[in-house]
Amino acid sequence: MDKILVVDDDRSILKVIKLRLEAENYQVVTATGAEDALAKAWDEGFDLSLVDLKLIGRNGIELMGDLHKLDPEMPIIILTAHGTIKSAVEAMSRGAFSYLTKPFDYRELLLQTQKSLENRNLSREVKRLQNIVEEKYGFDNLIGKSGRMKKVLMQVAQAAKTDSAVYINGESGTGKELIARNLHMASTRGDGQFVAINCAAIPENLLESELFGYQKGAFTGAHQNKKGLFAQAHGGTFFLDEISEMSMNMQAKLLRVLEEKAVHPIGARTTVKVDARILAASNKNLEEEVKAGKFREDLFYRIYVILIYLPPLRERKEDIPLLAAHFLEKYSKQAGKNVTGFSSAASQKLLQHHWPGNVRELENTIEAAVVMGDKDVITEDLILQTQQFDDEGLKFLKDAKMDFEKNYLIQLITLTKGNVTEAAKLAGKYRADLYELLKKYALDPADFRKKG
Repeated sequence: MDKILVVDDDRSILKVIKLRLEAENYQVVTATGAEDALAKAWDEGFDLSLVDLKLIGRNGIELMGDLHKLDPEMPIIILTAHGTIKSAVEAMSRGAFSYLTKPFDYRELLLQTQKSLENRNLSREVKRLQNIVEEKYGFDNLIGKSGRMKKVLMQVAQAAKTDSAVYINGESGTGKELIARNLHMASTRGDGQFVAINCAAIPENLLESELFGYQKGAFTGAHQNKKGLFAQAHGGTFFLDEISEMSMNMQAKLLRVLEEKAVHPIGARTTVKVDARILAASNKNLEEEVKAGKFREDLFYRIYVILIYLPPLRERKEDIPLLAAHFLEKYSKQAGKNVTGFSSAASQKLLQHHWPGNVRELENTIEAAVVMGDKDVITEDLILQTQQFDDEGLKFLKDAKMDFEKNYLIQLITLTKGNVTEAAKLAGKYRADLYELLKKYALDPADFRKKG
């Protein structure tokens, strides 16, 4: 049961909020002042706090700061009157999850409560997954703070709790195998083998022997027994990348293995039982492939239990600065150089590019820039040296304006390393107006401060 702290010096409001939330099966603790609230937060710990902006002797923003010192991850909803909405917006810039205006609609109270707790649970799951991956894999390889990537990480965390088949869909270069590895490591099979095969990279006449293995003498050149990849994945996870490229004949054989949970090595008289979780991926739309008669419908339903869609980089451009900084650090160390960042023009060029090769293309671009550069910053001329800016065709004016505005904000907040006051000065905007723009595009300044 989620535990909520409500702080307000008006006892009647406290009573009503407590009744409303307890009716929804939340555990509620109330406090009439800052010191009382801090003492209870220290002793008990809470999943969420609702804090009145105007408290006797102290304001809610100061209390929020103290509560976040005890628990930085706890969401806080600010309760405010109509005349202090600007202060509530400032509170959000200081870390509040949202605010409610008095007198507030209790349906809105419940909605905001639910959303804030879901957000906290999401953060906890993603952090748990990242900790597991960092511990087992040696480095934090899950880069991305955008809403789209947070959704992906949440799906990975949830899928890791089950043993169901997972299908990962995404364009080439988006990192499908990386997601599959992370899912495996976070699962109960994490101590077992992770075995991967690219179905498009192996000729069909060799694919069967690679998957299922063979007995000595089964065919010319079979000088000894060979254990197939399926058998190697016993107790672990088997990842079939680009499964859409598998022939119909091999699809039928794969389906049989999945149904019987056993493989028949070429030339063997008996089958070998295999217990492996199946993960599959493709850059194609498998449903369309089924309709076109290029992929078996029965196999489709075997592997398409849980879907994880990995968005292309052009749909999550706010992750570009984080990824670029990560690759910059990686390849600077490898090259023995001390490259500290990107020039403003280089950052703009990175944000404007369409990235048809996605994260893989971005990584290659940064590696080349580090190797070819001779300064402590990456300049514009080192980025995409052999390419022109993408010509995506003429967009609607509304879409073009939104793309420009979002890219401008990402560049601005990256340049100031999350300092919104400085960003507002550079943009010639009021700070509150800039916060509204950042909120419009789901950009959190804290993400850029952390990287900075």
